[in-house]
Amino acid sequence: MSAGQKNTNSIFIIIGVIAAVAIALFAYLMFYTAPVETVERVQIIAVTPEGCIAETMDGFSVNIGDCQAEPGEFLNAVVDQKVKERQAAMNPTS
Repeated sequence: MSAGQKNTNSIFIIIGVIAAVAIALFAYLMFYTAPVETVERVQIIAVTPEGCIAETMDGFSVNIGDCQAEPGEFLNAVVDQKVKERQAAMNPTS
């Protein structure tokens, strides 16, 4: 095997490793960070400049964005289930 052929093989191995890492990162981003949004009935608990803070029926606080509601009102809102999963993982009491 000549030196030129060894360099070519090394380049193909390096390109393969880089491609495998890129595919793994893409899969991670799609599976773990892509939102899973559902419509849920929530109760508004606060209205802030960043949006309305609501509590879902299973007790999670979520920011639902701008809304025209007052604290205590119920409404249907889009809630990201991944945010709820992360909150549950960070709360050792539940």
